[in-house]
Amino acid sequence: MFYREAGQYKASYRSDQAIFPIAQDRIAMLALLVIAFIGVPLLASEYVYRAVLIPVVILSLAAIGLNVLMGYCGQVSLGSGAFMGIGAYAAYNLAIRLPFLNPFVCVLLGGFVSAAVGIAFGVPSLRIKGFYLACATLAAQFFADWAFLRIKWITNYTPSGSVNAPPLQLMGFDLSSPTANYLVSLVFTLVLGLAAKNIVRGHVGRQWMAIRDMDIAAEIIGVRPMYAKLTAFAVSSFLIGVAGALWAFVYLGSWEPAAFDIDRSFQLMFMVIIGGLGSILGSVLGAAFIVLLPIFLNQALPPFGTLFDWKISTATVSNFESMIFGALIVFFLVVEPNGLARLWSVTKEKLRLWPFPH
Repeated sequence: MFYREAGQYKASYRSDQAIFPIAQDRIAMLALLVIAFIGVPLLASEYVYRAVLIPVVILSLAAIGLNVLMGYCGQVSLGSGAFMGIGAYAAYNLAIRLPFLNPFVCVLLGGFVSAAVGIAFGVPSLRIKGFYLACATLAAQFFADWAFLRIKWITNYTPSGSVNAPPLQLMGFDLSSPTANYLVSLVFTLVLGLAAKNIVRGHVGRQWMAIRDMDIAAEIIGVRPMYAKLTAFAVSSFLIGVAGALWAFVYLGSWEPAAFDIDRSFQLMFMVIIGGLGSILGSVLGAAFIVLLPIFLNQALPPFGTLFDWKISTATVSNFESMIFGALIVFFLVVEPNGLARLWSVTKEKLRLWPFPH
């Protein structure tokens, strides 16, 4: 009975097209923001920050970037890990070669560098699509892996290939604590996620979705495929690049090229598929699910095995993770292609009708 929009009249087109047109949604979102910015810093431990909160927040931003390309524009990409690495290494080189720049400015500039590279690798999408485009983006991943390992200038000629992020400071304040790292990541994700939400709701987003649904028909009605696809690659690569820079600067601190290998690309793709293609909320839900599932299995499987006198090792838990991920991918593709976001939408619709018959 509490989730009703009856009596909530819209006096303007702008209010009708708001991101949260129902008052209950606005109240719930405000409550979540209060919990995220005030409640979590008061209650969370360092382990929760490092193992759950910071990875979920940063990977949510990367998943939003990939969802812009795959979910809204319909362009398959297997090189998102490479664009995370490009953003990270670009921010690192800007920080060490231009020391007067604030690290957070370097993070944003790393996103722009990633966007430029994304546009370059997005050019083949003008002529190819589907499996062939996936192969082209996979080539970007392999090229980036090779560049991070072989071009020593990128890693500032370090013998091991491992690099260290500069200390995080803002106006003289040290931001190296787990709480500060979480808040920094949260601010970046909220601001850029809100920007992405508004872009996909505008004329650019409608062009992306027209290309996704039927590119020939979209071109007939006046959508420019080159503009639509390249802007999708640019926005997607920018968001993923910023997420990669945050992953390196805020979460890892020091990293090697293996931190942005093809496994990272598949991880982001699983987040988008499980969370829901074409949904900003689905990207966040998918990131939370992918991060929390291994933690749950590591905590639940060993005690479960002791009930049957089974000794479940870490390697066995890892194998279970792969099996469960694969099964979930097949399940969501067959049963619910729109992922967790669709399940949440159905739940909200049922709440709006409850207790009346559906």
